[in-house]
Amino acid sequence: MNKSPLFSKHILGLCISLVIVNSHAAERAPVTTASLLQQAGQLPAGFAEHFFDVPLAVRIELNGQLLGEGMITLTSDERVRLLEMTPQNGTLSNHSKWVDILSQERRLGDCKNDCPDKLLALHYSIENSLLSIVTADAEHNSGEAKYYSLPEESGLGLIMSNRLNLVNDGETGTSGNYWLDASGSLGKWSVFSGLQASKSSENYESDSLLYSLSHLYSQRESEGKFLRLGYFLPETLSMGLQPLTIGGRPDTTLGVMFGTSDSLAVRNDSPSSTPIYVTANRPGIVEIYRNQQLINSQPVQPGLQTIDTRTLPGGIYPVEVRLVEDGEVSWKSEETIYKPENWRDTENRWRYNVYAGQSTDLVSNWQDRERSGLNAGALLNYLLHPRVVTGVSAQHVEGEMQYGTTADWRVTDKISLYGNYSWAQNRGQAIDMQSVYNYGGGNLVLSHNQSWMDSTTRYGSYKGETSTSAVNLNHRITPKNTLTSRVSRSQGNSNGTGVDVGWQHNGTLFSSNAQWRVSVFDRPGSYSSNSGRNRGVDLNLSFNLGSKKDRVSARLGSRTARDGGRDNNAALSWQREFEDSVITQVNSTVTTDRYGTGLDVGADFSSSLARGDLYAQQSSYSKSLGGGLNMESTVAFGGNKLAVSGEPHYGGAGLIIDVDSDVKGVRLRADEHGGNSTLLRPGRNFIPVEPYKTGHIQFDLETEQHAVNIKPATASYQLNRGGVEYRKIEVMKTITVMGRVLNHEGQPLRGGHVINHASRSVTENNGFFAVEMNTSAPTLDIQHQGQSLCALTVDLNAHQQENNVLMMGDIQCKKAS
Repeated sequence: MNKSPLFSKHILGLCISLVIVNSHAAERAPVTTASLLQQAGQLPAGFAEHFFDVPLAVRIELNGQLLGEGMITLTSDERVRLLEMTPQNGTLSNHSKWVDILSQERRLGDCKNDCPDKLLALHYSIENSLLSIVTADAEHNSGEAKYYSLPEESGLGLIMSNRLNLVNDGETGTSGNYWLDASGSLGKWSVFSGLQASKSSENYESDSLLYSLSHLYSQRESEGKFLRLGYFLPETLSMGLQPLTIGGRPDTTLGVMFGTSDSLAVRNDSPSSTPIYVTANRPGIVEIYRNQQLINSQPVQPGLQTIDTRTLPGGIYPVEVRLVEDGEVSWKSEETIYKPENWRDTENRWRYNVYAGQSTDLVSNWQDRERSGLNAGALLNYLLHPRVVTGVSAQHVEGEMQYGTTADWRVTDKISLYGNYSWAQNRGQAIDMQSVYNYGGGNLVLSHNQSWMDSTTRYGSYKGETSTSAVNLNHRITPKNTLTSRVSRSQGNSNGTGVDVGWQHNGTLFSSNAQWRVSVFDRPGSYSSNSGRNRGVDLNLSFNLGSKKDRVSARLGSRTARDGGRDNNAALSWQREFEDSVITQVNSTVTTDRYGTGLDVGADFSSSLARGDLYAQQSSYSKSLGGGLNMESTVAFGGNKLAVSGEPHYGGAGLIIDVDSDVKGVRLRADEHGGNSTLLRPGRNFIPVEPYKTGHIQFDLETEQHAVNIKPATASYQLNRGGVEYRKIEVMKTITVMGRVLNHEGQPLRGGHVINHASRSVTENNGFFAVEMNTSAPTLDIQHQGQSLCALTVDLNAHQQENNVLMMGDIQCKKAS
């Protein structure tokens, strides 16, 4: 958005006036609470007439803190009007509020009538060019608040998130899962509900579609606490560290849950995650299951790699990772998604969750679930030291007790240790340990997990002893060369030692960025290698082709074949990114090996209704064709408006924004103070935002291709979880109009207000003005001392234009006095 020329036009005049004022005022005591007229009376002779009714550049303070810099006008009857203001860093939440308040003329001095936002007084200092705002909050504690207050006014709102995951392995059939999660705001309470429908190709007992009402409850947040009532899964909330257990998780419970909460805490989340590794021998598909339900799937290529967990829910919870190769599951593993919160408040060392209720299913056709009658549990965290978090848990699940204890120790800024021990009645016990060392040039991760199962659980856990130990090293040799290695030892589900060593070089090829990678591996046998050890080497090359939108990758390698022999293989991949298209990326990979040719194709898509990705894969071995689809969309209702968005909704609240523009194809960017940015197009949009906190959004052009005016340019919000508010943004194509206003005697008119739909300006002492004018409504209304003098319709073709500036020359209002 083009800035108003008001600042640049008056800088010279401001400097001159400050020199005159300061030189005169230096001879006497500083002016503090003197009225505007008293201060004006101390100005040099003849200067006061150039002081009123003209734009003045000022600093603006709120309760002694700098709010911003702006332009104002002052009248001889001691009134002030704000023309524009640029916010100071950290004051965005107050900026738009005070722009609205001061855009109307307000009397200086004590506020006696119409005192918005606890306004007590306004004062202007000529000596300092300072406009001071004083409110009733001026004497309150200036320290940072620990918690946000709940929104004072929270209307009805509803947000529904839809997520669909489908996968077909080409052999056993299609598995799928559909989630409908809804959150709403009702006064100070938030209401949540969820419906799940799923079908698994491994559900041999029934081919029917399984459905279940996963939760239906209300929740109230307060400072550091929460209360939940209704039908819910007792997952942990705001726990810095969750003790993991090996027994079954609690079923849906009709009851009550309460505990500590960080929902209203003033903080910036910094979640972390422990990567999950998977080693594919052949092109395959990774499926991620939580509580036997598919939550994500993604294609993988041969070799050691990490799976993409960015779209998975936050928290600490177990998942089952399955690797499907040639339509058959070749590997399974129980992994843990690890995204703990950053907890350092030594004044609040305890965190807890407590729940109790009846185990039940309100709406479900899952008739095979066991019921014990009582679900109850307690989970505790204690901050032993700012670097040490400990935790314990005790839960009654399925008629049996299970216990867990854990500790997370950040020994130094470079070294961290994590340990967890769990025991479940009639199930077994398990330990999980890991340490991380970050040494500047890389990191070293040591991990070990081991379980002793006493019986087979309903989740089909391995009976007996299983263990996995691993060492991962990532070392940056030079800025362009990196060494990675992993050594692992497994017993139980798979047995043996695996070694992966890789070297990566970032350079150039044909004047394009290129990445070389060589890896050597020796891994334990699996189904896809006929139980023989999988040994081999891979050479990979990836580079941009022509432009950054196209990228090509090539791979040559050798590995153990399905029959135990040698399988020399090669692959060629191509990827292209698109702009301004529903399809945002396409990719394809052709592979060849001793069995024939395989093909992988995929695409990412994003529209105003939904976003996601889809892929298809044909095996070179079995020729089976598999594929998958991950898709999500959001439906929101608030302010009597309905919006559908393809943007993923992770915020918990949102804004419905209508963009009304007379500029074809304009694209706006909504920038939040926290750094998030959302693209807005003409029409209806939905922006996810964080609940509870006082937020601020600034609207601007994505690229400076047009001269436009955006009204309003900012928006503030504070919403309950599930809350939705409505805003309307007008984008007007503008042109800067410059001219001079004369009165009926032909003399320059100073202090006249030149008003257009897009903006307004004030004539200087010589009558000159500059104002942004809406090209779709080229009218100017000229006012003076509260009276309209004349209204003009501007013929854009009748005046000289240069660099988006229209020169009007003299404008004479006959009624001007």
